[in-house]
Amino acid sequence: MAELSSFDPAGVHPVRRTLSEAETRRANRRDWDDYADEYQSTHGAFLRDIGFVWGPEGVDEGDLGILGDVNGRDVLEIGCGAAQCARWLTSRGARAVGLDLSVRQLQHSRRIDDDHGLRVPVLCGTATHLPFRDGSFDVAFSAFGALQFVEEIGRTVAEVARVLRPGGRFGFSITHPIRWAMPDDPSREGLVVTSSYWDRTPYVEQDADTGEPRYVEHHRTLGDWVSLLAGKGFRITDLVEPQWPEGHDRVWGGWGPERGALIPGTAIFAADLA
Repeated sequence: MAELSSFDPAGVHPVRRTLSEAETRRANRRDWDDYADEYQSTHGAFLRDIGFVWGPEGVDEGDLGILGDVNGRDVLEIGCGAAQCARWLTSRGARAVGLDLSVRQLQHSRRIDDDHGLRVPVLCGTATHLPFRDGSFDVAFSAFGALQFVEEIGRTVAEVARVLRPGGRFGFSITHPIRWAMPDDPSREGLVVTSSYWDRTPYVEQDADTGEPRYVEHHRTLGDWVSLLAGKGFRITDLVEPQWPEGHDRVWGGWGPERGALIPGTAIFAADLA
């Protein structure tokens, strides 16, 4: 999972501007390699070494069942980080594989494997070029993983369709698109619309001196996601917009109980390949 902003205000300037897939990938690979240690230290206990939460609300796959019965199934996690979700699926009988852009995140995956004796195969790669044969998996998913960090999202969805078997399930969670119209502020002061929901210009954190991109996220509307999935042969079977759980007081980036009580912060899709 990712928070909308992970920058040091003293050295990085946030802007909205267009970037290519290559620029996006280069910036995010470096950012996640640099941020991985802090990310796992800060969020690891919440994510659990062997656990599957779909977003900052803490909604668990064990309760939602977005991916269905995974026992005996081949499963791909895209943007796996330290592969906590894939490891949880492995503990339930899946043959899970993880893929991530960040080498440092995958090193954390290996560390957790060694701690628990439950090994998940992981590869370093990009969601726009999945290094697997056609029809390799029954299930593919991304829990706040790669999808927001990809410019060529149509290619990614096509790649997922390619590596899935007929009838395969694609599940993923993203920042709820309505949040892109608001500041990255979890308090009530953040409950204001400051930009257009339909403005798809990427969010970029760039070096304040050189202008070099350091971190990039891409925004799509709910309608964009419906069109993307339908255009690649998927049928949407569920869209979950989780409410903030009572008693859950964790603040993560722009997510927290004050805003979460009023508007969704996460969108979770389930779609089946025809």
